[in-house]
Amino acid sequence: MSKKIYGSGLGLRRSFMRELLESESQLSMPDFFEVAPENWIGMGGRYRQQLMAYGERFPIVAHGLSLSIGGLKPLDIEFINNIKKFIQDFDIKCYSEHLSYTGDEGHLYDLLPIPFTEEAVKHVAQRIQQVQDILQQRIALENVSYYAAPCQDLSELEFLLAVITEADCDLLLDVNNVLVNSINHSYQAINFIDKLPTERIRYLHIAGHYVEAEDLRIDTHGDDVCADAWQLLKYTYQRHGVLPTLLERDFNIPPIIELIQEVETIRDYQRQGANKK
Repeated sequence: MSKKIYGSGLGLRRSFMRELLESESQLSMPDFFEVAPENWIGMGGRYRQQLMAYGERFPIVAHGLSLSIGGLKPLDIEFINNIKKFIQDFDIKCYSEHLSYTGDEGHLYDLLPIPFTEEAVKHVAQRIQQVQDILQQRIALENVSYYAAPCQDLSELEFLLAVITEADCDLLLDVNNVLVNSINHSYQAINFIDKLPTERIRYLHIAGHYVEAEDLRIDTHGDDVCADAWQLLKYTYQRHGVLPTLLERDFNIPPIIELIQEVETIRDYQRQGANKK
């Protein structure tokens, strides 16, 4: 079986991975899975065996949490080398991280916004290049949700495009984050999608968010995907083609059958997009 990333994927969580694999014959399984490498590096025993079992059946991608690519402290080279070994051990098809920072003197366990400045572009791009040199492969950076902007000499879009161009890296496009940011920061989500370079997009994320107020959305990955996010995903396929797309669900995880139904909804939109070619 080919291990290329295609179709619809699901963020794999230890809480349901055994049940999902045991239900493989009764369900329409996702085409690929995503894991956070920090949750698996150094893991042994039955969990490692379960992940190996997934790797034998499906392509796996890795989406990091703590690289802190926008931070000021030097990159953790030991950690990056551990990522490299993880990629090799599990035949990881893509490694991505968040375009944010996560710590200074210690890990802050949050995705914090980088100032949108030319200086920050050069700083982040140099760090991305360093990571790519160590891993000996391109990585993808995800556009993140943010709620405060410490400095905006550039727009969010200008900053994102400048970073991936300067660093010569790829983009993990989170469609839900575009929607959330467009509402919170008053811009047109469709215009943002229009201006992204198709050739840089490795795959897509879709997720649910919490409606705090009409003009404030919180990116939680803890709710069902809303109608507006599905419509923006549909538009993204129209603009950039039918790209591999992964469902993220981190909290309030529903029964397996309901989780797979949302993955099936991705497939439905992908079929619609493919039929319009």
